[in-house]
Amino acid sequence: MKAGRVVVVGLGPGDPRHVSAGATAAIASIPKRFLRTARHPSAHLALPAETFDDLYESAQTMEEVYGGIVERLTSEARTGDVLYAVPGSPLVAEQSVVLLRAQREVEVEVIPSLSFVDLAWERLGVDPMDAGVRLVDGHRFRTEAAGATGPMLVGQCDSVAVLSDIKLATEAGPPVVVMQRLGLPDELVFEVSWDDLDREVRPDHLTCVWVPGLAEPVASELVRFEELVRTLRARCPWDMRQTHQSLTRHLLEETYEVLEAIDELGSPSGYAHLEEELGDLLFQIAFHAILAAEQGEFTLADVARGVHDKLVERHPHVFGPAGSPMPNWEEMKKSQKGRSSVMEGVPGNLPSLLYAFKLQSKAASVGFDWKDAAGAWPKIREELAELEQAIASSSSSRHDVNDELGDVLFSVVNVARHLGIDPEAALRDASAKFRRRFTAVEALAERRGVPVTDELWDEVKSWQGPDLGE
Repeated sequence: MKAGRVVVVGLGPGDPRHVSAGATAAIASIPKRFLRTARHPSAHLALPAETFDDLYESAQTMEEVYGGIVERLTSEARTGDVLYAVPGSPLVAEQSVVLLRAQREVEVEVIPSLSFVDLAWERLGVDPMDAGVRLVDGHRFRTEAAGATGPMLVGQCDSVAVLSDIKLATEAGPPVVVMQRLGLPDELVFEVSWDDLDREVRPDHLTCVWVPGLAEPVASELVRFEELVRTLRARCPWDMRQTHQSLTRHLLEETYEVLEAIDELGSPSGYAHLEEELGDLLFQIAFHAILAAEQGEFTLADVARGVHDKLVERHPHVFGPAGSPMPNWEEMKKSQKGRSSVMEGVPGNLPSLLYAFKLQSKAASVGFDWKDAAGAWPKIREELAELEQAIASSSSSRHDVNDELGDVLFSVVNVARHLGIDPEAALRDASAKFRRRFTAVEALAERRGVPVTDELWDEVKSWQGPDLGE
């Protein structure tokens, strides 16, 4: 036997005429009454009653609100029957009732009333079964609508933030129909463009949106992933402490782990490793977007839209009229961003070889460059001679030698660029080769009981095999 009973009744979409006779009878017979919210045109029918409006003010999330409602109702029902009145129908878009029915301590009886969806079908002239309509909660649109193209009736559109989430969940959509306060004297039904959904609508708790269809579905996996990052940010103590600045180290580490995975693509598990590392890097990107969204600056959708539009604009030869020429990207970026120099777009904290490579590429984009590698090669000899002279001169300071060595490295990068070789990758490959060889030398020296010597190094260099790869 269960300890008590909660009778849940619906107050209809707004007009008291839409409250069922069964709900009215239950209200009259049960004196201990609770309203989910007093902000409803038919709420007065259940008075006197306690409301849960205070929970909406104090709780941090809707999950806390619903959990608090269920806990209170379950506790009160242990001492006698309890009436719980909710807007609309208890069986449509009412998460608190779903949670209440899932608990096992007390019995739950549900008495439906007319729902806002019934009036919506009449106003739209739509048979929901024939059209295959999907009902979606606006607060969970990004996850509940993931993978769907419509048609959809979206309820609980009670704030501009909810409408913004709906709009940003997909790149674009058709005009939608907004319905507000259905069945009441001040009812509104009007069409609005997708882009203006959160601009031209003043939502309230009796607002729903009809989405006839989407050209592109909400990306289900990316939506689920962004929702996970939001949850971690809200509930995990470590994630809650992070800032853009504290995450920079992790962003850099994950980037280099992606590079390492790319170097290992020849191995049997190479692509599986790359997939994993790209996921870790994507987490960092999503985390930074969530932090920015919390400040009201931009969302992950804005990031994707921005880079999409930028790439389209910078590829007129692909997306423009047939015959459009390939643009000078550096000049285009300089003009678009109002830069006085092409060098302004190069981050100063890049790894040094990549930094040199980028600077030289920027200079080359405006014609300041050697014709080919043959033209750049003599510069290496010139800089080597100057380095040798600085080392040999008693008047040279450490700073002088540092400058000349830097010039040598800068000249080597120039030759690499003309040969189409990434100097950062070339040095990384050379370092990895040295590491493999030296590890082999150490192992050989240990087996023979001798120290590491040049002779062992030369012997290992002569080896051939998959471990050394030379």
